[in-house]
Amino acid sequence: MLTLLTLKNHNPSHLFTLSHCWVKVLLICLALSPSTFANDIQLPELGDASSSIVSPQKERQLGQTWLRMYRSQVPTFSDPQMYVYLEDLLNELAQHSQLVNRQLDLILVKNSSLNAFAVPGGVVGVHTGLLTFAESEAQLASVLSHELAHLSQRHFARSVEQQRKNQIPFMAAMLGSLILAATTGGDAGIAALTATQAAALDSKLRFSRKNEQEADRIGMLTMTNAGIDPSAMGDMFENMLQTTRYSQRPPEFLLTHPVTENRIADARGRASQYPMKQYPAILEYHLMRARALMVHADTPQAAVKYFRSEVNGESLNKEASRYGLALSLTQTNQLNQAQEHIQILLDRNPNKGAYLLAQADIHAAGDNIDTALTLLADQLSKNPDNHPFNIRYAELLLKAGLYPRCEEILKAHVKRRPKDDYVWYLLAEVHGLAGDILGVHMARAEYFILNGTYDKAQKQLNNALKLSKKNYHQTALLEERLKDIKKMQDKSNFNI
Repeated sequence: MLTLLTLKNHNPSHLFTLSHCWVKVLLICLALSPSTFANDIQLPELGDASSSIVSPQKERQLGQTWLRMYRSQVPTFSDPQMYVYLEDLLNELAQHSQLVNRQLDLILVKNSSLNAFAVPGGVVGVHTGLLTFAESEAQLASVLSHELAHLSQRHFARSVEQQRKNQIPFMAAMLGSLILAATTGGDAGIAALTATQAAALDSKLRFSRKNEQEADRIGMLTMTNAGIDPSAMGDMFENMLQTTRYSQRPPEFLLTHPVTENRIADARGRASQYPMKQYPAILEYHLMRARALMVHADTPQAAVKYFRSEVNGESLNKEASRYGLALSLTQTNQLNQAQEHIQILLDRNPNKGAYLLAQADIHAAGDNIDTALTLLADQLSKNPDNHPFNIRYAELLLKAGLYPRCEEILKAHVKRRPKDDYVWYLLAEVHGLAGDILGVHMARAEYFILNGTYDKAQKQLNNALKLSKKNYHQTALLEERLKDIKKMQDKSNFNI
């Protein structure tokens, strides 16, 4: 039987060593001239001489190309609960923003740095470190609303239009900077990133102060329209500024979005113009923040110590601290204690999805996998589209060797989330274990397409073609998909 080779963070970026990634990115961002940028990186054209600004259609096309290029270099993070939370928050903010096209693609990156970014065409990236830094959902929303404002006001397109004569390939420089931000650390990493940003400044790739002010103003309007505390923007900026005072390494976000005392004062001044009122704490944010804190703890034992101190002492949210303690106790196999804490939470809120999933994990860790599966199946019978429950159910079905049921669940779920590479990863895995070799190749191909490794996707589809010779309809579909890959490859091909 064939199985999909387990990949770290289920991303093919392990195929590129870190040094290779450094060489490629630095060549792109620091060493090459503008003309070389244009020749070597085959991004879609941004417009023609007759257009006054980049068309939204071109932006969308460019954004999708950029997304696959980024994912080919940076391991993404697949935590379903954190992903769905951010996805829902982004969609809520988008509904109250000035975006015309509110179709967004989220990238979640497992990285402890404070960083978020938006790319033309509706691509929004969030580092998990942003959740550990923001003290409330409103502070997180202030950053995301600011990024959405850059998109809605089309600041990227304006920058390109203003620099058309110089043909500055700003998207390539942005790609390189964000890859460095996500994959490097230490003095060398920050030095390279700073150099890249300095080059960007020289080419006027950074947003102007006017654009930053506009994004702050419109971002705050988005927040208030969505019922979110506008004063959180000034609070977030203040926290960022404090970080730069006590650290030699400023957050990556501040390298492209500098915070000054004047900017903080402007944000506080605008917020004061809105009526004062009480805003409730959002429990779901604090639960996801606890997950992010656990991800970035040095060890599971250190996470236990941290969350226990919060439960017994000061905490932004005691309930979330107890949740984090239950998760970390499960990781360290202290299951009786984990059960005690999760039961306290379930007694308060018996229908909370995060608590039920934590309960299922305790059962699974204690070799009560049938109990865990029953719990998850019951929840899916009430809400069959729920992403975190579907993923955890499929993972445990896979672990239990119940391959036909796992295939059934994933085949249905991949139709709901066809752009989720982790769903394709799991589907390829279970197809291999179940002996469906054709299914393995097809699922692998979709996984590799989403992660921008087109040569591997082509290889998988060619293998699939050999197995589908007698099925003319299937063969036609596979051949059409190969043509799609060729088009994608033509639009995003590094020739270095």
